[in-house]
Order: sequence, then C-alpha cells, then structure tokens
Amino acid sequence: MRLRVGAATVAMLMSAVTVATVAGCTDQTVGGGLGSGSASGSGSTDGRAVSPLKNADGTKPGLAPVTTDADKAAGRRLIGELTVKGRGPKTGYDRDEFGYAWMDTADGVPLARNGCDTRNDLLRRDGRDLRFRTGSDCVVIAMTLHDPYTGTTIEWRKQQASEVQIDHVVPLSYSWQMGSSRWPESKREQLANDVLNLIPVQGRANSAKGDSGPASWLPPDKQIRCAYAIRFAQVALKYDLAVTTADKATMLSQCQD
Repeated sequence: MRLRVGAATVAMLMSAVTVATVAGCTDQTVGGGLGSGSASGSGSTDGRAVSPLKNADGTKPGLAPVTTDADKAAGRRLIGELTVKGRGPKTGYDRDEFGYAWMDTADGVPLARNGCDTRNDLLRRDGRDLRFRTGSDCVVIAMTLHDPYTGTTIEWRKQQASEVQIDHVVPLSYSWQMGSSRWPESKREQLANDVLNLIPVQGRANSAKGDSGPASWLPPDKQIRCAYAIRFAQVALKYDLAVTTADKATMLSQCQD
C-alpha cells in the first residue's frame, strides 16, 4: 500500500528523524525533542529546582534561589558553623587521588552502585526532555538543562559534551588544600561522587571557576549566590572541611537580608 503525504508532512518527518539520530545511533526519548548545544533565556528559572535548604542530601534537582529573609537567616546560621583556616599547598594533588572520574562504586553516597555512572546520574537528575542511547536508561545523549550559575537554558547533545560540565561545588583541589590530602582514598572518592557536591552547569562557567573558593568566584547570576554559598557550606560541613576566612565572609555576605 502506498501513502501519499504532503511536503509539509515530509519535512516534519525528516526533522523528527534528524533529532532522533545522535552520534550515529538512534535514541529513546523521555519528554519532547531538543535543539543542539545552544543556550538561551538569561535569568530563566527552572520550576523543578529545589532550594539547598530543602535538599540536604542533593538527590533533588537543580539549585533554586534562596529569597526569603527567614531562609537567608537559616543560611547564615549554617555558614556560621564553618571553621576557618588558611589554604594549604597544592603539592601532591592529582585528580586520580579521588578515584577514577564518575565511578559508580564510591560507597557512602546517594545513587552509588545503581549501574549508572555519576555523570549520567546527574544529567538524569537535573535534565529535562531526556534522550537516552538506544537500549539504555542511563546514558543521556540529549536534554534540556537549566544552568543555575548563569540563569540560561542549554539545549545539549552529546556531540557537544563539554557545553555541559559537572561542577564540584567544593572543588577537589580546594578540598586537597584544606585537608582532604590526609583523608583515606575512600573518603575522597565519596566527595568526588557525592551528588550533594555536584551540579551540571554551563561548561564555560565551570571552567572559569576552576578550583576557586567563594571569595574568588561566585556564579554570574546574582540571584543564585546565596543558594550557592549554602550548598558550599553543606558540603564542607558534611566532610568536616574548613574554609578560608575570606571565603566564609564572602559566603555570609551573599545571604544578607
């Protein structure tokens, strides 16, 4: 049997085939279709994002702004619990000291040993309109991501993988200089793969941050800075890490009324 279709229908079908083919393989879709590796919508918000004060284990998506006076006061109290000390040398630091990247076998953290590596766990947690590699419910090959650091929405595909990077809120090098150099490797693996310490963000913003503490770098979107300071404090407190005096002062100032 032959079907007759108009030119508009053909164009729509061809477009669907193009979107459904990524990196030479077909995909499974959860949600709607995506564009390719572009960002838009400065200052946009994600209705799924959760305040750090309501997401103490990091398993809920995103990082929502902290806006009320009561929540800002709660944030200052949390930050006030941090101990301070000088930042030590970077001598001996190597990413491999924290286990291989995105390992699924780090014990003692949420989402470990679920058959999906940490990076894809984070993309699944925070992404929308997810597309998975054929035959997989783990490997994300396309999605829409709201980046809390810049307030932009990124239409991402795996071919442009570096456009979305996973930020360690407390950078691993920073932790090394503040005491994790003396930890057992298992604890460093926890820090490196703990979803509380991990947020998918715009690659350029993550690269600009490097291993900076809050006194040297804050998210470009000012609306998210108190939430970022609170999350930094949550991670530091969980792992008994001190921060520098300047970092603590900067974090407190982000949550002023």
